[in-house]
Parts: sequence; structure tokens; C-alpha cells
Amino acid sequence: MQIHVIQPGQSLWGIAQAYGTTVEEIVRANALPNAGQLVVGQALVIPINGQYYWVQPGDSLYTIAARFGLSVQRLASVNQLNLNMPLQVGVRLYIPPQPKVPTEANAYIEPRGESVSPELLQAAQEAAPYLTYLAPFSFQIQRDGTLDPPPLESLPAVAEQHGVTLMMVVTNLENEQFSDELGRIILNDEAVQTRLLDNILDAAARYGFRDIHFDLEFLRPADREAYNRFLRRAAARIHEQGYLISTALAPKTSATQAGAWYEAHDYRAHGEIVDFVVIMTYEWGYSGGPPMPVSPIGPVRQVLEYALTEMPGSKIMMGQNLYGYDWTLPFVPGGEYARALSPQAAIALAARENAAIQYDWQAQAPHFDYVDDEGASHKVWFEDARSIQAKFNLMKELGLRGISYWKLGLPFPQNWLLLDSNFTIVKNPAG
Repeated sequence: MQIHVIQPGQSLWGIAQAYGTTVEEIVRANALPNAGQLVVGQALVIPINGQYYWVQPGDSLYTIAARFGLSVQRLASVNQLNLNMPLQVGVRLYIPPQPKVPTEANAYIEPRGESVSPELLQAAQEAAPYLTYLAPFSFQIQRDGTLDPPPLESLPAVAEQHGVTLMMVVTNLENEQFSDELGRIILNDEAVQTRLLDNILDAAARYGFRDIHFDLEFLRPADREAYNRFLRRAAARIHEQGYLISTALAPKTSATQAGAWYEAHDYRAHGEIVDFVVIMTYEWGYSGGPPMPVSPIGPVRQVLEYALTEMPGSKIMMGQNLYGYDWTLPFVPGGEYARALSPQAAIALAARENAAIQYDWQAQAPHFDYVDDEGASHKVWFEDARSIQAKFNLMKELGLRGISYWKLGLPFPQNWLLLDSNFTIVKNPAG
């Protein structure tokens, strides 16, 4: 699979000719929202087997082979080159595909209101072949230990059709906010816990869930050990029924990191108790904050490298956003919130505003600026093929269990193509 970045003057026809494919295949693969008006800096996925590389000044067969994880002998052989001859700048080399790596992939899906919309159901259908888990968000804990379920409708049938494991997401949400008081009750009242675990296991059996996923956030720091005790109790009962147990963790870089979102999340204890964790490695750039990448590669790496000191990579799923944000400038704390948008919507917006897309190589994230019809300046950070491939490379480097997406319903077709190109998706996971 090739990633190509649009340069000034390029056309889909010329790009197709260069890679030996067709315009129709490129348009279909990327679900292009701007086929008639490409944007300089826009990344395309070219659906070919392997990829091509054009020799740059200073390149050698050895440096190119190392860059793509090949032996120099194999690179020379597939391109019918003499190892002892210097390379000419501009020569096109074929890079054969690398073996796929097994991985797990989860996607949260958040029905709003009383039903699953047709658009969200379609998103689930399209993503399911690439998923290990599908996670409807969420079963909300009530203060008496009962559960308020999300609408599910045919989501269990979609999961069964594609061999996807249903993940039951259990949260301490009240009035659309994570509640530390609800958390206090759950974690410190054994009678409520018993009722809650009974209700969780009843719902899992009724709907066909096979992983119980606790997403308890904004807990009191004083409840850190209470949360660990609750998870041990829950794990015993959940494993007794043959189910998996997992948790969602805030993105920490040390065991002593302060803050209401972090202190009650004990990475080492979770790594010992549960089958796997989802680390929410996103929202550095968020709707109420200043413009910046949502999941810059450097901070993501720091969180994951810390996590690896507390648990094995086989228990870690990296969180990944399927969205970006459009900020109105200047940013004013407490002012207007940034608007969330999908990668497809970001590309369409850049085309409409004739805004060239830049790429921050340090953050591994695309961005662009524009001025709206009212004269207000905007900054957009989003995801593209380059940024998601950087995350896939990091997953493989660190030996992680997999990736977890927040959330379906925000179109990003390049992600699924590249996920399939890099990995073999594990179905029927084991603890």
C-alpha cells in the first residue's frame, strides 16, 4: 500500500499512471470527497501491492533497505540491481510488502437518543471486518447498582455476522458527566457492587457480550485502592463465566502523575488484574483547549513507554481518535469550543477553502489554516494516512496488543485500508 502526498500541478490521472493503477481505484480507495479539486499536501492511499520509492540524493541500497525493513540483497534482487553499482537519483524502486502482524482492534460506537441511527449502523457494518471488538457506549451504572443500557438493536447481529466480540462498556456517567460521587458509591459499598456485578453478568448473557470493559473516570484519588479491590472481585466473577475483563485508562507518564483523571488509575494493578487495557492516548488537542494535534506521536509514545514499565505490551491497546478539530482563532480559554470533524470532512473543507495542507513531522499530524466567510481565522488539526501509519509503526515497534478507536461514525476510509495492509486482525481473542 502506497501513501502519496499531492504536489502542485498533480492530477489523479498522472498519479494513477505513476503507480500503475486507475483513477477509479484511487477515488474508491480514499472515498475522495474532492476528486475534482485535489489539495496540495493531501495524502492519498494508493491501493497497490507493496509500494514504490524514488531514490533521493544521498540514498544507497543499504539506507533504503534499512528504512523499509528489508535485506539489501532482497531489495537489489526484486529491482534487478547490482549491489556494487551506485543508485541514480530519481530511479523508482519497488518495495515489496512486509509480512502482516497479528493485532486486535476495537472500536467504540455511541448511539445517541433512543435508537441506533441507520448511518451509525452502516458505519458498524463497514468497520466490522477490521475489528476484534465492537464496544457500544455505554451501560451507565445507577446508584443502586442497576444499569441503564444504550440502544443496541441490530449491533449484536452485526458483530456475530463478522466474528466480532461484543465489548460491554460500563461507565460511571451521570447526566453525561463522569461522576466521582457515583464512583465512590460503587467502589465502597459491597452490596451495591454485588447487585452491579449480578446485573452486568445478566446483561452480558442476554446480549452476547464476551468482554466486560470498565470505563470509570474522574474517580477520587482516595478510591484508587478501592477501584483495584473492585476489579479483583469483578475479575473473579467475570472469568468464572468465561468472559474477558478490560479497563480504560487515562494517559499517564508516571505512577505519581497528579490530577483527578489520573490518580485512581493504577497501571500496575490493572496490568495484573485485567486481561487488557485501553489507554486513551488522545485529546491533547481537545474542543475546549488551544489548537494542537489530538494525538501527537511524541506524547503518545511517552505514555505507552511508561505503560510498558507497568505491564506487558500484550495487555496494551493504544487509543486512537477518528476525528480532528476546527478551532476559531484567536483561542480564548472558556470561549467558543472547537468543532469536531472527520478526516473526510477536513479534506472537503480544505478543498472548499483552497487551503494547502501542511504536515508536522514532529507531531506526525496534518493541519491547515483558512479564513471563513465572516472573516474569522481557523486552525484545523486532523488525521490522515501518514499520521495513522506512524501510529501503526509505533504499535509494531512496541509490541502492543492492538488499537482502540474512538469512535465509529466519523468516516476515515484510509485508516481501514492501512490497518488491513499492516495487520492480520485477530478474531475470537483470548485473555
